[in-house]
Amino acid sequence: MVRALLFLLFVATAVGQEPLPKAHAHNDYKHKRPLLDALTHGFCGVEADIYLVDGKLLVAHDRGDLKPERTLQALYLDPLRKRVKENEGQVHSEKKTKFTLLIDIKSDGKATYRALSKVLARYREILTETKDGKTTHRAITAVISGNRAMQIIAADNPRFAGIDGRLSDQESKYPSNLLPLISDRWSSHFNWNGKDEMPADQRQKLRNIVKKAHTSDRRVRFWATPEKVSVWRELQAAGVDLINTDDLAGLQKFLTATGN
Repeated sequence: MVRALLFLLFVATAVGQEPLPKAHAHNDYKHKRPLLDALTHGFCGVEADIYLVDGKLLVAHDRGDLKPERTLQALYLDPLRKRVKENEGQVHSEKKTKFTLLIDIKSDGKATYRALSKVLARYREILTETKDGKTTHRAITAVISGNRAMQIIAADNPRFAGIDGRLSDQESKYPSNLLPLISDRWSSHFNWNGKDEMPADQRQKLRNIVKKAHTSDRRVRFWATPEKVSVWRELQAAGVDLINTDDLAGLQKFLTATGN
């Protein structure tokens, strides 16, 4: 009886939460329930680190944490496909929103991507696809970060993932369907840690970065940002597309209170 009540409470919470387009779960697999906790909080992006081990794509931050049952398919692709099917073609039933599956390759980039490409092709009905230069947008957009075999990814046809760029890729000639996202470490470009006011020159720099990326139809994300409301507020005001966090409840509360 208790389990049944808890399940109904979980369902009610998941259904009732409006999706938060800017909310992105950094190292999502570290949460008690990978993917599910993020979805319950309305997140529209999650990050999964992967290693290629004996032909399997295993999810973990460090090799020492790898477990054979924690595959990319089991933790993310299978439950996402099930959810998209149940929600008539989208991840969140409440509102049609973009959903980003950021896949951070930790092992050899070339070998891991080749294996990953074959796996993603089996989920083509839910993944954004580019074939012969034409892109078909679907419920989930996969983006490759970490060890990016950029030439191999670019040559893949059809292709079911884009590449996570860096600020140094802002001048890239790659089309936005191949390089849809620009990400970088916050402290590599800003020294403000959320205390007091953000310096005016750094605020302007942040807004210029976002504006430039948007001009090229790319989204923006920073990782290792201070987990503070003051920082989230500046990211939101600047138009940063994905706000990276480990604090699911905290960011949910902030974005819900400020109108996403």
